[in-house]
Amino acid sequence: MSLIVLEGLDGSGKGTQTQLLFEELSQRGKAVRKVTFPDYQSPSSSLVKMYLNGEFGAQPEDVNAYAASAFYAVDRFASFRKGWGGDYRQGKLILCDRYATSNMVYQMGKLPRAEWDGYLAWVEDFEYQKLGIPRPDLVLYLDMPIEVSQKLLLRRYQGDSGKKDIHESHLAFLRSCGECARYAGQRLGWKVVPCAKGGEPLPVEEIHRAVLAAVEPLLEKP
Repeated sequence: MSLIVLEGLDGSGKGTQTQLLFEELSQRGKAVRKVTFPDYQSPSSSLVKMYLNGEFGAQPEDVNAYAASAFYAVDRFASFRKGWGGDYRQGKLILCDRYATSNMVYQMGKLPRAEWDGYLAWVEDFEYQKLGIPRPDLVLYLDMPIEVSQKLLLRRYQGDSGKKDIHESHLAFLRSCGECARYAGQRLGWKVVPCAKGGEPLPVEEIHRAVLAAVEPLLEKP
């Protein structure tokens, strides 16, 4: 049983790279399943959608780190129990586009720096122990600079910045998330995949090769 997470800020290319990795591993004959969080097709994401749409406040900080984390965690619990849990237990390789690691990236910065270690421990205990979803075997952090990812997001939304959610539209918040990601990654052993150079995104295929190289050692395990 293996679970690989692709993590990163909005616009970092997580969905694209997860799909490319899924296709590559499928072509190799691996039993693999791709999962995306939040699961917007499920009622379990209702509180997440309300939060991101600004129904609890227009600023991310209007919902405290622990409350917002619980919204996302319950969505993952439902997805595991009703969706991919059986495949995981049967030994399929699970690829996650975001996971519990996203709480560490997006929510931890709402807390004073002195509380970050305690929050990381809380997330791991709450999600992996109390809720019982599996702990990742590998976390890849797609490191795309904020300035580059914002250009990519505008391209995604065809220039309409009004389509951004309350996370995507607050640059100071996203910069804080980047700092949180670096901190959590160092603490928890995430592998960093550089995704830009000279203010421009690297070619998608180049990033894919780096992702694949990071995954290979896990694939070689019996």
